Amino acid sequence: MTMATFHLQIVTPDRMAFDGEAEKIIVRTVNGDVCILAHHIDYAAPLGIGEAKVTDAEGKTRSAACNGGLISVQDNEVRVMAITFEWEDDIDLERAHRAEAEAQEKLQAMSKEDQNFAIAEAKLKRALTRIHVKG
Repeated sequence: MTMATFHLQIVTPDRMAFDGEAEKIIVRTVNGDVCILAHHIDYAAPLGIGEAKVTDAEGKTRSAACNGGLISVQDNEVRVMAITFEWEDDIDLERAHRAEAEAQEKLQAMSKEDQNFAIAEAKLKRALTRIHVKG
């Protein structure tokens, strides 16, 4: 059985990560994960930091690390405008582990009241997402 599809564009400030037909996308919003299928009601939400999964028109699912931005659904067209969107194949696992270690080190040296604590926490979350996606 073939699932209905929709047009999906995934863009970052420096590239088009995906432009084509898709059956499904799952992304992390600031309020939790959302799954978009064909004919979804018009919708918009800010993106959080987390794993994204895209199932293309052929039924192949790919994972990516997605960091911030916006998802918009209008008239069966979905646009993801992400700060960063890294397909699993593009993630450098060694670099992600180094980033995790650096962020952990910074967090241990800070108090929660430090104005840079949230930045270090976000860096850790991005590194952990990359590691999870690369699996």
